[in-house]
Amino acid sequence: MGYNTRKVALVGNMPAGINLISSFLDEPWMGFVVVGVYDEQPIETTTGITYAGDFDKLIEDAREGKLDRIYIAMSMKDESKIKDIVKRLTDTTCSVLLIPDVFTFNILQSRTEEINGVPVVPLFDTPLNGINMVFKRLEDIIVSSIILLFISVPLLVIACAVKLSSPGPVIFRQIRYGMDGKPIMVWKFRTMSVMENGAKVTQAKQNDPRVTKLGKFLRNTSLDELPQFFNVLFGQMSVVGPRPHAVAHNEQYRSLIEGYMLRHKVKPGITGLAQINGFRGETDTLDKMQKRVDFDLIYIRGWSIWLDLKIIFLTFFKGFVNKAAY
Repeated sequence: MGYNTRKVALVGNMPAGINLISSFLDEPWMGFVVVGVYDEQPIETTTGITYAGDFDKLIEDAREGKLDRIYIAMSMKDESKIKDIVKRLTDTTCSVLLIPDVFTFNILQSRTEEINGVPVVPLFDTPLNGINMVFKRLEDIIVSSIILLFISVPLLVIACAVKLSSPGPVIFRQIRYGMDGKPIMVWKFRTMSVMENGAKVTQAKQNDPRVTKLGKFLRNTSLDELPQFFNVLFGQMSVVGPRPHAVAHNEQYRSLIEGYMLRHKVKPGITGLAQINGFRGETDTLDKMQKRVDFDLIYIRGWSIWLDLKIIFLTFFKGFVNKAAY
């Protein structure tokens, strides 16, 4: 019916890749909208597949959000080119899957999938597909509903305190990147005298004059983040996942940390593996942000319901109060 479609593209012109893309054209019910083939030189096919551009055009379209899934079908003799393309695609939120060269397929040590009889190797993909996505959503609905029930009175008390303690709105809404880099509006109790939400956002520092007296307490105890359970209930966030950063910080770090944007292959969370390991609050050095991203990617690779429950449990002891939260 036109919903839940994915824009897909092929990189290279190996026959297995051409056959896969052709099958998408023949079976539109699968939901794959074929953009075309990207290669160094224009190619001609008899299957109706269009030439979309060279590799630079591929990266440009991927960064602009024109592609959702990219299948790489290149010979293993082009290993250096494949590595370069893969490295450049880490700065996007596209799912990247490799259609292995049949001559080297037996030596690949990776999880494989089969789509319409063609083997593919996911390189960058979300673990939350199929039934896993259902389990994760059920977990979020159940946990967030229970927590909102228990914190309803504290929410009202904090809201009144914020309103009476300083001029301005009770709730601070800020645009963040959600799953696949799509913008979402994240809710927090207002803790500052300013409402920064533009191209430049300054991280809170120790003794930051913008933070109100009540706001300092709320930030130190993470109580300012309680309204985000509504974000979870409404499906924009998850209880557990990489913490969402301001859009300005995403644009800053995506060019400094390789693979930074891959943390957006799952929904952002209220708590996460990085937070229970002490990487919460100000990231005043590149190394601190690198460590946070490393933990985020470890979480995505090893995701399970049990890991989520473990992180939620440990958050009560390690994740709320932190000296680095200014």
